[in-house]
Amino acid sequence: MTSGKTLALVLSLLLPLSANASVPEPGASALTPATRALIASLGQPAPARTAFAEARFMHVLDRPLVISGELAWLGGDHLERQVRQPRPELASIAGGKVTLQRAGKRARHFSLSRAPQLQVLLDSFVALLSGDANRLATTFTIRRSGTAAQWQLTLVPRDAHVAGSVASIEVDGAGRQSRCMRVHQANGDLAVDLLGPLAAKMPTAPTRESLQVLCRGGS
Repeated sequence: MTSGKTLALVLSLLLPLSANASVPEPGASALTPATRALIASLGQPAPARTAFAEARFMHVLDRPLVISGELAWLGGDHLERQVRQPRPELASIAGGKVTLQRAGKRARHFSLSRAPQLQVLLDSFVALLSGDANRLATTFTIRRSGTAAQWQLTLVPRDAHVAGSVASIEVDGAGRQSRCMRVHQANGDLAVDLLGPLAAKMPTAPTRESLQVLCRGGS
């Protein structure tokens, strides 16, 4: 059985990814041209790297856990997250396996075959990174809102097992650039990743409210 913590780890490996009214997208065949164009514009050639700063709000912690480092998509299903602060850590997904490496400790390996829901998520994230709207809509319902200058994609897992751990993912961006990603866990926990140049603006003592302002283009 895969823990919610492992699911959150896979989710936070996601790399940076107009519409007017909020529009639900029930399936690949129903994707609007504007939504297809937006998703396609977010695709990047591998390898692609970006800085990140993440704040995790968990009900078991009195204050948010803040980490920072670099995210990388190396092509195919090969994703990496290099944490530099507060402690070095490397998490990677490749060849159907998750590998966790921490300084001074033996590497830990986990097979995706033990958790089909993780494989579904991985396939979908690779589809997003490569700009494949059809694959993305197969696994998530997609809601877009905002304008071309400032937009938001909300992804809700179609699979009930995945939705039991991850309620939704929100990606905020401007034009062809994403600013942040928010992963809402079903139990109320939240992980907020500030991406690219925005990563340097992570507050010393972040709150859910202050990060939402940053994600929406505030300062």
